[in-house]
Amino acid sequence: MGWKGILGFDYGIVLAPMGHDIAGPELVAAVANAGALALLHAPEWDSPEQLKELIRKTRELTDKPFGVGVLLPFPHKVNIKAILEEKVAVLQVAWGECSKELVLEAHNAGVMVVPQVGSLEEAKKVIDAGVDAIIVQGYEAGGHVLGQDGLISLLPRVVDAVADHDIPVIAAGGIVDARGYVAALALGAKGICMGTRFLATQESYAHPTYKQKLIEHDETEYTDIFGRALWPGAPQRVLRTPFVCDWKSLPAHENESNQPVIGRSLIHGMETEIHRFSASDPNPTTTGEIENMALYAGQSVGLIKEILPAGEVVKRLVEGAQHLIRQRFNEDSV
Repeated sequence: MGWKGILGFDYGIVLAPMGHDIAGPELVAAVANAGALALLHAPEWDSPEQLKELIRKTRELTDKPFGVGVLLPFPHKVNIKAILEEKVAVLQVAWGECSKELVLEAHNAGVMVVPQVGSLEEAKKVIDAGVDAIIVQGYEAGGHVLGQDGLISLLPRVVDAVADHDIPVIAAGGIVDARGYVAALALGAKGICMGTRFLATQESYAHPTYKQKLIEHDETEYTDIFGRALWPGAPQRVLRTPFVCDWKSLPAHENESNQPVIGRSLIHGMETEIHRFSASDPNPTTTGEIENMALYAGQSVGLIKEILPAGEVVKRLVEGAQHLIRQRFNEDSV
């Protein structure tokens, strides 16, 4: 079954590479130490030395393998070079073409490649590139959302498409507990990838107010009001805060570039002004109007009731999934 692991990791559980720096060394190490595949988030600018330092910091906290996630719309060539030089276990890529050349280059460095896709068409393209696994993101997901299809309809179609290839499919979008994990396995996934559930952990590098809002809020909004200038055409799912409700009909020509500053943040060591409608989510260094910033979260946020250690999240998922399959889905209950 899926909890027995993927890509050489103990468990079929993946920490999504949450930006800008939410999936930092502490969270990645905690998830890796628990036996899951954890993904650091690479900065969205050329910063090979900074990236190598993030990898080294993570290695100081764990001797387990882990990976790095890269967003392809942003400068990434020198960052990918740094990732391959550091020989992390996995290179995860999203929002761009995962070419055969990239896969070959990574494989030559001993690094596995796992693209994230949001449609069947994208999945078919990456199969031919020779990737090691595919993350399928449903519309329910928090953060930047690739496609328009819900996970329950998209996932089995991708599973069917890879049937003749030995490529594990990993489900992402709205999964926060053992029930979602087992549902993904039933649909043919070999593992799950989670952001929001790991966001609400002790080790995540999110601002305490952000974490608290994940517990308080049950509803999310699919919108494009955040980061239009930085990353056009990349809609996102965020908590339905009063701010989001007030501004969700923001005129198309408006974006963060001409808005007032609502806070400041230290992101990967860089002092950053946060303008209204900026894509930056708040980390512990952030000051200002935290509740009016981009608070990314997936549709199942209402199921998250407490901030837990990341290792405990992994443990509960694995034990809960095993229990569900033994107790609920034995022959007598079908």
